[in-house]
Amino acid sequence: MREQVMLLVTATRYAVAEHARNRFAAVLIAVFLPVWTLLAYVSMPDGPVRVRLQATGELLTPHGNELTAVSGALNAVTLITGFLMFAATFNGSQFDRRLVMAGYPRPHLIAAKLAGLALASALVAAYATAVMYLAWAPRQPALLAAALFSAGLTYGVLGVGFGALLRKEVEGMFAIVMTSVVDIALQNPISSSSADSAITHYLPSYGAMQAATAAAFSSTSATGYLLIELTWFAAAALLCLLTFQWRTRSALPSTPVLDAAEPGPAARLTLPEN
Repeated sequence: MREQVMLLVTATRYAVAEHARNRFAAVLIAVFLPVWTLLAYVSMPDGPVRVRLQATGELLTPHGNELTAVSGALNAVTLITGFLMFAATFNGSQFDRRLVMAGYPRPHLIAAKLAGLALASALVAAYATAVMYLAWAPRQPALLAAALFSAGLTYGVLGVGFGALLRKEVEGMFAIVMTSVVDIALQNPISSSSADSAITHYLPSYGAMQAATAAAFSSTSATGYLLIELTWFAAAALLCLLTFQWRTRSALPSTPVLDAAEPGPAARLTLPEN
């Protein structure tokens, strides 16, 4: 048991160190996240917008720039966590495969990736919530941070899946950017006429968007919608688990190991003559 714990701790330490070495991701967190969120805030009119929140059925009238800032923060969090996990998976795929072939347990490697994702998502979500306080004070900051955190988890495991499946970095970056942009844009009632459409219920960040909007502009809790987002996370994590298992499979033929003491020609090794 102690050995298993040490294996998990070692894998987690290396997963976190891999994220810490990603300087581009650090720049995205420090610069892109606040710039994108605050740009969304200052570029939109501050007039009230009538929005019916599907999560609670309430008719809200938030300022348009505040509503857009929530979408911008959600977009930034999903892009950053997706890219972070994609880069770690894409760059470390060969190393992970060698570890598995050398006998390192797959569950420990997967658990380490999830632990690194959870830590990164928590830090990015807390930072994004603090950035929004520069513009206005959301009504339920804890729920807002939880919504951003859950969206980060979902896109983080999507990044793992893209990193395991795609063969080029540009393909992975394009997949993450387009998935997040289309997902968030279709749910923004200011920029999209389909925000109230039933199709938005099946988008990856639907639960997080509903919970975040309720947290920002309503005193009614929408924690149940976090469960919808976590369901997306669980489904994506299962697919990534299967993908990771497939990518780290051994390329060696699976032949049975024969007992050397067993008689017969298969148990004898013939060396070539000089």
